[in-house]
Amino acid sequence: MKKKAFTLIELLVVIAIIGILATISVVSLQASRARARDTRRLSDVKQITTALALYQNDYMTYPATVTPGGSIGSSTNIFMAIVPAPPTPDDGCVGSTVYTYTPVGTVGAYYSYTLTYCLGSANNNIPAGVSTATPAGVRN
Repeated sequence: MKKKAFTLIELLVVIAIIGILATISVVSLQASRARARDTRRLSDVKQITTALALYQNDYMTYPATVTPGGSIGSSTNIFMAIVPAPPTPDDGCVGSTVYTYTPVGTVGAYYSYTLTYCLGSANNNIPAGVSTATPAGVRN
């Protein structure tokens, strides 16, 4: 009577196919994670600009500073409790891994601002690399 079993060649072929499928899935997962980080960066920027617009509406000026981990508002009127920090890793934005807020105007009378951020890849018609958000919207 002959026993039925897998040959060494058959086992090696199956292991190779499993290895190829695992590699493809890991690469696909990494690309999805990078897109998710860019989407989060855009969401963070939108939330910050909305909080800044609310601040300007109440105080008729923009704040002097906005730092990740800090807040936007005063002790009695908070528009954003915690300013988010960009997700890590930086996805190719070396040196531009934080949201950089710069008010425009004079002390106590800031009439505009720029919020600089960086995307690892193009997202929502915004190209990869450093972009700037202003009260008028996003620009490259």
